[in-house]
Amino acid sequence: MAQQLLMPKATAIWLVDNTALSFDQIAQFCKLHPLEVKAIADGEAAQGIKGLDPISTGQLTRDEIARAEANPNHKLKLSEPKVRVPESKRRGPRYTPVSKRQDRPNAILWLVRNHPELKDAQISRLVGTTKSTIEQIRDRTHWNSANLAPMDPVTLGLCSQIDLDMEVEKAAKGRPLPTAAELGATLQPAQETEKLGFSYERDEPKEKEIDADAVFAKLKSLKSTTRDDEDDDQF
Repeated sequence: MAQQLLMPKATAIWLVDNTALSFDQIAQFCKLHPLEVKAIADGEAAQGIKGLDPISTGQLTRDEIARAEANPNHKLKLSEPKVRVPESKRRGPRYTPVSKRQDRPNAILWLVRNHPELKDAQISRLVGTTKSTIEQIRDRTHWNSANLAPMDPVTLGLCSQIDLDMEVEKAAKGRPLPTAAELGATLQPAQETEKLGFSYERDEPKEKEIDADAVFAKLKSLKSTTRDDEDDDQF
């Protein structure tokens, strides 16, 4: 965890009143704008704020201030803390505001349906619930099961999308690969498909070969029939 300056404006007030540092040096050290430091020096800003001595708080040394006063280009640096307090890690279920606790069963139902790979402990970390509540929703024995509707916990504000993705990724790592039966076995093995012959020719009905003799014979019969009809009309 990066070390941060305590009470920047109060520290800037003390440095303006007790040192010969430039406005730019104070602004850089206190993470303020130089014009804001100038306003503090003119008494136009930070009125009513008591200055904080950074030397007494262990954030600056007199030698560091003296070097900066002698060199206008020198940038003040925070002193290393003598005691480092380890960052506390949160344990147990996530705290959920009272106004959103009524939405937890809907979020649990959404997680159970959409991410069945998640364990009860992971769901408990995400939405801040107990394992007994998760089991009741899984078994449909929850007292309000009939009125529950699955809702995304990220949309409800119960957890962040990053936390949800991390838990899903952890659960996916320990999940075995799906078997052919689970996939439905809809694809044939490559060994079988390689043996199948494939033709680019389209299956179209072949035209019958034309018999020229039969065509001329049919035409002759039609002509003879026409002549007979004309002779009958003359009589």
